[in-house]
Amino acid sequence: MKENRTLMQYFEWYLKPEDKLWKKVIANAQDIATIGITDVWLPPAYKGAGGKYDVGYSAYDLYDLGEFDQKGSVETKYGTKEEYLQAINELHKNNIKVYADIVLNHKIGADEPETVYASEEEQKNRNIDKTLPKKIIAWTVYNFKGRNNKYSDFKWNYTHFNGTDWDESGRKNGIFRFCGKHWDQNVDTENGNYDYLMGADIDFNNPEVVKELIKWGKWYLEVTEVDAFRLDAVKHIKSTFMAEWVRAMREEKPIQCVGEYWNRDLKALIHYIEKTNSSIPLFDVPLHYNLYEASNSGGKYDMAKILDNTLVKEMPQLAVTFVDNHDTEQGQALFSWIQNWFKPLAYALILLRKDGLPCVFYGDFYGVPSGNIAPMRDWLEKLIKARKYFAYGEQIDYFDHHDVIGWVRAGDDEHQNSGMVVIMSDGPGGGKTINVGKRLANKIFYDYTGNVKETVYVDKEGNGIFYCNGGSVSVWVNRDGDLVNGDGDFDNFYNKKI
Repeated sequence: MKENRTLMQYFEWYLKPEDKLWKKVIANAQDIATIGITDVWLPPAYKGAGGKYDVGYSAYDLYDLGEFDQKGSVETKYGTKEEYLQAINELHKNNIKVYADIVLNHKIGADEPETVYASEEEQKNRNIDKTLPKKIIAWTVYNFKGRNNKYSDFKWNYTHFNGTDWDESGRKNGIFRFCGKHWDQNVDTENGNYDYLMGADIDFNNPEVVKELIKWGKWYLEVTEVDAFRLDAVKHIKSTFMAEWVRAMREEKPIQCVGEYWNRDLKALIHYIEKTNSSIPLFDVPLHYNLYEASNSGGKYDMAKILDNTLVKEMPQLAVTFVDNHDTEQGQALFSWIQNWFKPLAYALILLRKDGLPCVFYGDFYGVPSGNIAPMRDWLEKLIKARKYFAYGEQIDYFDHHDVIGWVRAGDDEHQNSGMVVIMSDGPGGGKTINVGKRLANKIFYDYTGNVKETVYVDKEGNGIFYCNGGSVSVWVNRDGDLVNGDGDFDNFYNKKI
């Protein structure tokens, strides 16, 4: 029986080393599996430039999963290699697939500097040189003495990079392109060419680099036994390399992948998907910004257009939908936090529809103590369970009003008592006459969220009037007295069944 899949991003930016994330994963794997999480995205597990204080995106040594004394610690921010592997194993024991977050775009935290000739580039147009080539001292030597050649004896130097952002001799920030190198093509066109992002920018035209990164990926799959990769910052990486790398990984194992291409322009995402032969689904950044704007529009957003110009609408099989993530948190460069009042509506839009793989954010589920953001676990658990048990069958949309919208999931024969009506409003409450189809006709429905206390009767033709409160969402499901002894307590019914 095919079940709906639900991904959880199991970290947020401001976790502390003492939070011991890998141990928390081990402790909570069964819990999240029970409510309906089928896939978990774990943060970068290797050593970053900041050692145990590094979130993981300042990639230093991809082979150090919390095993070697480098950058001031053996463990990473999340724990040791042994704990990481235990966490993956515990997730697998609970039938949860594991996504590993990996950063291939750049390296940070070099062991030594070296003298390089480089031209400084214009910040807003990386195709224009500001200066003639000159000597700079660049941090580009990576010899990983703490690892002492274990797993790989590959050493990085300036020939493996296109450029960097720091000249040690002049103590100067900038964007420096090394002589004889060119920014990679087939990247995002922002700033003329958006190959360069940060640190020492890896040169994917260098065959030694390509060989080493493919070798590392295969090593990672063998050691960790993860099921999928979350590919960071793919807009800055040559798309042909990324497609080649994914293809090489799939020769080892039929892994899933999802790419982070942070651009709200739908055309840019579609272009990348086409360039990578539809091999890398992407996070639906345009949808995130629609949700963000709706949450900040004071109830004046046209909800009938909430899915317009989104990846999930145009290429549903290649979209990973999300509400917020670690990059949109307060204090981050991509800060665009969706207001809490709108979060239930936003999550209903990604969890209870048939298209896209929805991703639930750790910071919403467990809260963000550093930002005084309370956990939304109670609400999210209801919606995740509603997806698990009821969100099946044909989908019929009622996106016909600027405030109040809804849809029907007609249910199917595989999932007992499946089917639902979802109705929401970003403004005043309201109702809609909705036809739920013959399968759900002549039934009594109740609001699974508890927001609306009354029940709704659906006549023999399948017609009923369904309601929601203002600035709220309601999820109407069949209250079958024989199934749950007339009390509508689906949680208890299904938990007993499990």
